[in-house]
Amino acid sequence: MLDIKYIRENPEKVKEGARNKGVDVDIDKLLELDKKRREIMARSEQIKAEQKKISGKGVPSRETIEKAKALKEEFQVQEAALEEIEQDFDALMRQIPNPAFDEVPVGKDDSENKVKGFGKVKEKPKFDFKPKEHWEIGEALDILDTERAGKVTGSRFYYLKRQGVLLEFALINFAFEKLVKKGFIPIIPPVMIKPEMAWAMGYLQQTDDEEAYHLEKDNLYLTATSEQTLGAMHAGETFNEADLPLRYVGFSTCFRREAGSFGKDTKGMLRVHQFDKIEMFVFCKPEDSAKEHEALRAAEQELMDDLGLHYQVIDICTGDLGVPAAKKYDIETWMPGQDKYRETHSTSNCTDFQARRLNVRYKDSKTNKPEFVHTLNGTAFSMRPIIAILENFQQKDGSVKVPEALQGYFGLKEIKAP
Repeated sequence: MLDIKYIRENPEKVKEGARNKGVDVDIDKLLELDKKRREIMARSEQIKAEQKKISGKGVPSRETIEKAKALKEEFQVQEAALEEIEQDFDALMRQIPNPAFDEVPVGKDDSENKVKGFGKVKEKPKFDFKPKEHWEIGEALDILDTERAGKVTGSRFYYLKRQGVLLEFALINFAFEKLVKKGFIPIIPPVMIKPEMAWAMGYLQQTDDEEAYHLEKDNLYLTATSEQTLGAMHAGETFNEADLPLRYVGFSTCFRREAGSFGKDTKGMLRVHQFDKIEMFVFCKPEDSAKEHEALRAAEQELMDDLGLHYQVIDICTGDLGVPAAKKYDIETWMPGQDKYRETHSTSNCTDFQARRLNVRYKDSKTNKPEFVHTLNGTAFSMRPIIAILENFQQKDGSVKVPEALQGYFGLKEIKAP
């Protein structure tokens, strides 16, 4: 949520920010409602002052009794009008997305994202055979079973088996060891979240109920990423300035309907309803968020560079940013079996957009006043790096080499069929 004072002072910038994100919201109507609500609140304060003045006059006269009655009735009318205006005002405020930073490329959708650069592995891998897709490799090695998952649960689920499980845990241990050394606090968060907390994090607004899994009986949502409960963990709290930046790394199972992906990526585990993910989350002072964002991107790249995977870094355009983010990078990793780059990571700077909704602040040591923190998030690993490893390190005999960085955690140098 944006500061109404900022909207009053920068209406055209806010309008442009919404347009660039493809959001249609009536800012002029919002400002008109804001003016009316301030007028009503000012009049209500005047009425209270007049009522206090009358009550302090001792024994009331007939005239003062009539005056007090009229003031009470007017106050009730003003309060009713304010309640109605506040509802419309809040509804419009909730629609306004976080404006993108000025340096973010303007574009309508992901087709207008910009390639920012590449990782340490500059060249795509070369094969003297036709590379297979991950699901073919996984089935042949008996580490991936979507057919039985379909029988048990339905489409877009999978069983990860044998060395596939060991590979996931190797990635988890590798990422946690590296990130904890960088000062991240490890967390296993809840995978259910209250609607008001999910809204505050900006995801109900961004994904709606078509994408989110809602447990109607309990009025809880299954989280699509641990970021949602990591960010909400400190709702209503005020940090000491010395505690910032506060960096978390959370591991959780995630749930997504993939409502808009009918017929896309139906095989394997690229686009599924349930998957595991390691997520980084940061609370920091506003002046540090740009630096923290670059640090998250660097951490993501370091993890992928250590695995020896070829990828490109993408500067996300305004139309593909989503509601909470002011700036976002993606990492797209080369998948030779698919012959294309696929997103494996993202990292976003959400400035104070989520913090305002959650009321998360810090006490500024210079002014001694509470100020809103900035929040940031970034992927460490999801299941997609497993896909990248299977496709990039596949061998002609059907086996898969294990990246050197993982061998100490995995215990083997290659994955073979049983």
